[in-house]
Parts: sequence; structure tokens; C-alpha cells
Amino acid sequence: MEMHHIRYFLAVSETLNLTKAAHRCNVAQPALTRAIRALEGELGGELLRRERALSHLTELGQRILPMLRQCQEAALTAKMVASSIRRGEAAPLSLVVSRAVTLGHFAPMLKQLSRAFPRLELNLLRSSGCDVIECLKSGRAELAIAGPLSETWSRLDELPLFEEPFCLVVSRRHRLAGRNEAEFSDLASENLLINTGCEMVKELRAYLEANGIVETARYQMTTQEDVLALLKADLGVAIIPIGAIDANWMYCIPLKQLNLVRKVSAYTVAGRQRALASATLLNMMRAADWGFGSATKQK
Repeated sequence: MEMHHIRYFLAVSETLNLTKAAHRCNVAQPALTRAIRALEGELGGELLRRERALSHLTELGQRILPMLRQCQEAALTAKMVASSIRRGEAAPLSLVVSRAVTLGHFAPMLKQLSRAFPRLELNLLRSSGCDVIECLKSGRAELAIAGPLSETWSRLDELPLFEEPFCLVVSRRHRLAGRNEAEFSDLASENLLINTGCEMVKELRAYLEANGIVETARYQMTTQEDVLALLKADLGVAIIPIGAIDANWMYCIPLKQLNLVRKVSAYTVAGRQRALASATLLNMMRAADWGFGSATKQK
């Protein structure tokens, strides 16, 4: 698939007029028409239905439009990266990550990014879920990684990355370690470690109350790191996303009646120009294989 074919089709999708699209692309209309037909032949179907003022994209054209936009964006970013490296320019990246999201998922990408940009200037912020949007609005960060956000904003663009279920987690010294399954009633006498900074803490509390867990002692903290530290010290149990689990000293136990899943997404501000490093990282996340192995069954 030729990149100029994609560029011509994107212009056609915006103008719905071959003459205007050719003018925008600075190419003769017959050449643009041939390119669109070549693209249709490669994809095996009509992309544009020409009906004068009522011209419109076909169903095939509508479906492939987002993918072709991503192809063009990735190609342009690759050219900019190559040009930036040749010139030896600094590459600033302001990134905010929810305190409830494990950074380990993204560390390999940041390492790869640092190789692509030898002069990468990373400003990594940690924030609670409710403050993530404020970081984007104020410009303190151009890219955010977080779970579901409670606040909505019309300029917020969301790229879903992966989903991870919650499960009951205990230290390997705990009395429940080794169980294949647990019930909420097993938590009645336990110190429950709750991360109040997690985006889904309200949903978790609703599950606890619906299953009669209201009198148990609770240790509340605002970071996932503190939850993990107390878990390691065997000071309680926690219900956390499986992505935070360290199988070396934790045991993850499926909990009956618990069907809590967190969607982790990348967030950007629509219409705001992105720095090169930010655009590159976003493309890395878009292309990544997020097929994590299950941590819910450990022996």
C-alpha cells in the first residue's frame, strides 16, 4: 500500500470531492483518481460513492478510515524522529501516570524511546485519578496513562490499551495462600488494605458492602506502592488489579462474586499539538501487544 495513496484517500474523505482533494494534494485529478482506484483494487472494494453533492464514503471506506489515519500519523512521526535524531535535538516528554497503574507495563517502551531519542527529557508525574485531567488541562502533561476517569472533558481523546481484572492478593505466608478460590466471607476477620487513590475504589467498596464486608478493619492509603509494602509485611490482604502482582512473594486468589475489571487507557488533548516524543510513545502504545499472562492461578 503506497503512502501517497493513503494521503490522497484521506483528502478525499475530508472533502468528498475528487477535484478539491486533488487541489489539496497538489496533484492532477486523473492521477488522484487512479490512486484511489488502485487503493480500492488492493482493498477489494469501493471506498467512495460519487453522487455529486451527496457523495459519501462506503461502509468499507468508513471502516478503514481510522486505520489509514493511524498509518499516516505513524509514517509522519517516523520521518520526524529520523530528522530529530540527525539534528541531535532534545526531546521533551511530559507524562502523567495514575498512582494506581503499574509503571512496569510501560518501562520497556520508555527504554526503547530513550534509545530512539538519545536526548530524551522525561518529566514523569504521578497523580491520583481525579487529578489526571487537571494535569492535561493545565499543560503540565501532554500524555496521561490511567484507568477510568470520573471527570469528563469534551477535548479528551482516549486510546484504550488493556483491561485487567481485580483479584484477592495475599502474601505467601498468609493463611489463605494456596487456596484455589475464596469468598467474601473469608475477609470478615482480615485487615483489608484499600488504595483510595485507585480510580475504581468506589466500585470496589460497592462490592464489599454488597457482600456484607462492612465491619472489617480497613487500612486506607493513597498509593499502590504502600498497599504492596503492607502486603509484603503480611499486615493484611488487598483486592487489586492483577497487573500489580509480583508472583515471587504474592498469591493471587480468585474471589467469588467479584467481577471487577479496570480498563487502562492513554489520554491526550484533542487539537493540541504533541511533542515528537509524546507522539512516538503514543504510537508505540497503539501498536503494542497487551496480551498479559494470567496471574490468577499460581502454584
